[in-house]
Amino acid sequence: MAARCPMKRLFTRNRIISLAVVILLLIGWEVLSVSFGSNQILPGPDDTISTLFRMVQTSDFIHSLGITLLRGLIGFALALGAALLVGIPAGLNSGIEAAFRPVIVTIRSTPVISIILLALIWLQVDYVPVFIGFLTMFPILTTNISQGIRNTEPAFIQMAHLHSIRKSRILSEIFFPSILPWLFSGISTAVGFGWRSVIIGEVLSQPRYGIGSMMQDAQSFLLVSEVIAWTLVAVIVGSLFEWLIRKLEKTTLKWKL
Repeated sequence: MAARCPMKRLFTRNRIISLAVVILLLIGWEVLSVSFGSNQILPGPDDTISTLFRMVQTSDFIHSLGITLLRGLIGFALALGAALLVGIPAGLNSGIEAAFRPVIVTIRSTPVISIILLALIWLQVDYVPVFIGFLTMFPILTTNISQGIRNTEPAFIQMAHLHSIRKSRILSEIFFPSILPWLFSGISTAVGFGWRSVIIGEVLSQPRYGIGSMMQDAQSFLLVSEVIAWTLVAVIVGSLFEWLIRKLEKTTLKWKL
């Protein structure tokens, strides 16, 4: 009980620090807004929040947010499935890893804007953000999965082979628990990059609905408060994803504590 008190105080102190930083950022935002002297250049926090509340009450807001979430989830599901298909064999076999390494490096090194421009030629506009999200998340997840496989404790594998354990059990009971921390780390990073990439894809491909499409429309009419309000929505949703992933990670990895 005594050991928990310092941790609880530290947790409370850290939350106070985080809250103080948020307040300072809001004050800085308000100061900059007043210094510019025009809501058309930089609206203040109050104008932006009122714009956000007005947006939330429209049907386009729910539709755009839902469509962007759906695109992100589809891109993530495709990337995770492909990463498991490639990352597990690559982690088990150095030859397979060497074969896929140039592909992974190429995808990671190619500028997102280049991929988007090509995707606009190859695909319908509604599929471009999904494709961009997939290509952004796939190499991150693949690398983490293969590294998790390679970092599995060799003694466990040797013991399993010594007792003639089936390969399916070795994979599910030794390799899978070993890659979980790596997988969650990869998911956290991939979702952060992927979420932003999906919105960038929407901004440039301009499908009918989507957060990026709404941001581009607002920018075209110089509605700066709407651009910032949609940005806040993207940040809030991205932070919620991060929180959910951390919660799921703590719940799933309780056996390691």
